[in-house]
Amino acid sequence: MHETERHRVILAAAQSRPVVTVGELCEITGSSEATIRRDIAALDEAGKLRRVRGGAEAITPPAQGGLMGRPFSVNESINIAQKRAIARIAAEMCADGEPIIINGGTTTFQMVHHLLDKRLSVFTNSFAIAEVLIHNSRNSVVIPGGTVYREQNVILSPFGGVVASHFYAKRMFIGCQGISAHGLMEADPMVVQSELALIGQAEELIVLADSSKFSARSSLILCGLDRISAVITDSGVRDEDRQMLETAGVRLIVADTSNQALQEARVA
Repeated sequence: MHETERHRVILAAAQSRPVVTVGELCEITGSSEATIRRDIAALDEAGKLRRVRGGAEAITPPAQGGLMGRPFSVNESINIAQKRAIARIAAEMCADGEPIIINGGTTTFQMVHHLLDKRLSVFTNSFAIAEVLIHNSRNSVVIPGGTVYREQNVILSPFGGVVASHFYAKRMFIGCQGISAHGLMEADPMVVQSELALIGQAEELIVLADSSKFSARSSLILCGLDRISAVITDSGVRDEDRQMLETAGVRLIVADTSNQALQEARVA
């Protein structure tokens, strides 16, 4: 990650919670501790944040607690070609009349452009996805009650939701912070709590993850690979990651970003 982008992420993270630690910033940016400490020192000297023991805090304290992970605005432009190719394939899985769940994220958000002419029942905790579908399509849109977290553009509640517990879905489309032999990884406990409830309401779990997510790691396991029906990724996926999914019995779908062609490997 380039220095300018790291600084954007660090400032957004500091603004989203009372104090952000060096360890958290290393996890979010994928950078070393030494790099993060240098960044914090530079931003402190520039008067953009305040360096504290073990981390940093915003000059102006946040009005609302935030979530762990990079802000939506930062993630949106990262690996955008891969995300668009992955999302197109995911949208092609959706047939008119089906109930689906789409979780909040920048890859899943790219699905909306291909859903505008469909007639689906869509449950989403993404404020951004809901807004586009409401204003530009005839899809039925259901959202949970809760707090809108502006940085990630999602709606979450620590108390769960009655609507979510009664919504059945043929498929749930979900992004992630990382994916490994342990399963899907997320960075924030509230996100895990919310998504676990939604996963239980879907027959199939479809993961949208560009190939960089196979190298990313986070501190929380959302679910094991045995719960995943399919992973849609891009042609940068490594052989060892293909083998990992094959061993777990997960279907792998590879999007070709050059021409959006669908290459599918069926894993027994």
